[in-house]
Amino acid sequence: MRNDDSPSPPPPESSASVSPDRHWFTRRSTLVVAAAALAPACLAGWVLTQALSGAGAGGQPPQARPLPASHTANGDAKPNAAASGTDAAAGTTPSPAAPVPAASPAPAKGPLSGRTVVIDPGHNTGNFQHGTEINRKVDIGTGRKECDTTGTTTNSGYMEAEFTFDVSQRLKTVLEAHGVRVVLTHRADRPFGPCIDERARIGNEAKADAVVSVHADGVSAGNRGFHVILPAAVKGGGADTAKIVGPSRQLGERIVTNFARTTGSSPANYLGAGTGLDVRDDLGGLNLSTQPKVFVECGNMRDAKDAALLTSPEWRQKAAQGIADGIVGFLGG
Repeated sequence: MRNDDSPSPPPPESSASVSPDRHWFTRRSTLVVAAAALAPACLAGWVLTQALSGAGAGGQPPQARPLPASHTANGDAKPNAAASGTDAAAGTTPSPAAPVPAASPAPAKGPLSGRTVVIDPGHNTGNFQHGTEINRKVDIGTGRKECDTTGTTTNSGYMEAEFTFDVSQRLKTVLEAHGVRVVLTHRADRPFGPCIDERARIGNEAKADAVVSVHADGVSAGNRGFHVILPAAVKGGGADTAKIVGPSRQLGERIVTNFARTTGSSPANYLGAGTGLDVRDDLGGLNLSTQPKVFVECGNMRDAKDAALLTSPEWRQKAAQGIADGIVGFLGG
């Protein structure tokens, strides 16, 4: 069938008077008609091929399935992009929308391959909405204490739990480059917690060569600097720190030296007599640990000058590097 835009056929002419151009036009018209005749057959063949190849209902191709979220040995899902306004490299809270690999890649081969470090990001951004749960008392060996706390914030509202998770993610990346197997006590994917006794248990069950709990302090303005909290000699109930007091101090001293050098920060001016070390017997995360463990208080969130550092992604990378260098030195890497 000719459509309305097709050219009208030419009047009959003798073959002697037909120009070469007219011969070309005739051959082209014949090809067009032949192609039009073949089109329905081609379309029918395509439909049959689609049916045999498993196209979905309505002629749509099957949709790819998103990959499942990966999990660590303790059941924590791997995070994706940050949710607090920083970029993905900042490593803040995960986005559940994006698919993640089915399994976390093995750490690179390195001088510390075969060693395990547990990183404990202090608190949880959801703790503020779960006061009843986190106020539940748990056994810390020498008594009972709250499951967890909310942590502190800067005056502008940047949460300690956001800070600790960010630094922990960065620290994980640095350590894995040395071949270290890294376990996180949580991946910011649970509504609150974990409780302090569970945090200790994760490190114990992993048989970690070192455990580091990442924090920031919340004391009054004018108090500046970082410090590392060491376990005291504690024995009572389920707590017995006798075997970890010595190695935990060695770990803490290494971190103090490297943290100061890498970040440019000074040891706290409000405790520790300038050593950057503080010994405590009231922290369940230390009391219940059977592996060398310390808390790192990276700065004071309530001091404007310290807060300017803590809210800087560049400084947080330095903090992670300083902690990692201390751990690597402790492990002999």
